[in-house]
Amino acid sequence: MSGIQSLRRGLDPVAFAESAGFDVTLPWQEAVLRSHAPSLLINAARQSGKSSMAAVLAVHTALYTPGSLVLMVSRTLDHSGELFRRALAVYRHAGRPVPPDSETRLSLTLANGSRIVSRPGRDEASVRGYSSDLLILDEASRVPDELFKSSLPVVARTGGRILAMSTPYGKRGWWYEEWANGAEWERHLLPASALPEDWYKPSTAVFLERERRRMSERELLQEYHCAFQELDGQAVFRHDLIADAFGDESIEALWPD
Repeated sequence: MSGIQSLRRGLDPVAFAESAGFDVTLPWQEAVLRSHAPSLLINAARQSGKSSMAAVLAVHTALYTPGSLVLMVSRTLDHSGELFRRALAVYRHAGRPVPPDSETRLSLTLANGSRIVSRPGRDEASVRGYSSDLLILDEASRVPDELFKSSLPVVARTGGRILAMSTPYGKRGWWYEEWANGAEWERHLLPASALPEDWYKPSTAVFLERERRRMSERELLQEYHCAFQELDGQAVFRHDLIADAFGDESIEALWPD
């Protein structure tokens, strides 16, 4: 690899992704990889490629920011392992431009002092004690509120970035609230309808029709159209009706002093 090629890949995550064998052809992929926003939300359909883009960002950060820590948090041990395997695949396909110092089932340490660590997100203990340059929250809608709150100090000392990606999981929890109301996030919406026709096999249209017959309408809207839906037994009244009822109007006391 020439010095110019190495410089280009270091400066441009899209060029790095292509060097690792990814065809970065969709606008959302370029937007996410080239974003400099400190906080990103990706609301995406299932199997839309969001985890692969997160893995690219993880490896790019570790390679080109010496001494950095990339912390990836998933909801189960199995999910942590899968996301870490994706990151390892990116690293290997890129030709291991920085040699490894050590590698375990859920962590990679590079010769430049950088680390990639993947953790299951059962509770706030999963992130305590870390100070990260890039925090990736996988299936963020399933990450408990307490864990999310505990994750914010993880990037506070370093000025690091947060990438939270998920499909919706009801109108509840921090993921829904931040998507609906959070001011500091850069948002990326990726429903299945925005994906190429050959994304799902045998075709996106055929696949979605099969899923439509298999799922309820509510499940289909959440899983593939990125629409937040009320869950069974979640609320007696719809979330929007409750919000309207307790909006900006003042509430008078029934028994004033």
